Amino acid sequence: MSAFKDNLLAGKTAFVAGGTSGINLGIAKRYAELGAKVAVAGRNPEKAAAAAASIGPDALGLSCDVRDYGQIRAALEEATGKLGKLDIVVSGAAGNFVAPALGMSANGFRTVVDIDLNGTFNVFRACYDLLNIPGASLIAITAGQAVNPAMMQAHVCAAKAGINQLIRVLAMEWGPAGVRVNGISPGPIRGTEGMARLSPTPEADAALNARIPLRRMGEVEEVAESAVFLVSESAKYVTGTILDCDGGSQLGDARDRTGAQGLQAG
Repeated sequence: MSAFKDNLLAGKTAFVAGGTSGINLGIAKRYAELGAKVAVAGRNPEKAAAAAASIGPDALGLSCDVRDYGQIRAALEEATGKLGKLDIVVSGAAGNFVAPALGMSANGFRTVVDIDLNGTFNVFRACYDLLNIPGASLIAITAGQAVNPAMMQAHVCAAKAGINQLIRVLAMEWGPAGVRVNGISPGPIRGTEGMARLSPTPEADAALNARIPLRRMGEVEEVAESAVFLVSESAKYVTGTILDCDGGSQLGDARDRTGAQGLQAG
């Protein structure tokens, strides 16, 4: 059940970088369901076309690499040329693999930073003059590794921490023009490529769920609802914020150590 009314985003145009799969595709679909015109972009042309088809007949699928400023600028120009100036831009392209720092090449580290951090800057910088200003809303997809160090994730921790600070700086610099910039930090989300890598077995899933205060992974649709809130009129005074949609997982390890399922006051 959603709290948002039908056609909430009617008349709006959204561009979702990395929107060909997972959380970002879920966000793009939800925007379209609420009436927005939507373009999704990813590196693989076939995947981009399939993602657009899954959203609806009017969605636009574009191929570009967010690491290449010229490519992302061209995709943004094509989107605005066909759908109109942008009211919503989501930057969600990301890379990840599990490796200790001493088992990671410089190229591997750089690749993740290029996709996540440099890619986010490229998307936001390239879209600015294509936005409907004032009133445009930008969202970057970050992660808990931005604030919580995690072994085997040096590259991701560095990249996501940079994204969080970029969000805050752009919110300050672009706020006077009427552009809001926020982030969403998803926790473990079921069915995503990232969770397939980080939690590949039912046993790993059970162990992970035991650490989360809400005792479950999130759903793509729950992150999408957060993304709707941040671009809605209900959030028009919200900028520079990182919204955690993570079941409380960033609070720390919530495994039960009492031998019971919880503590009761009395």
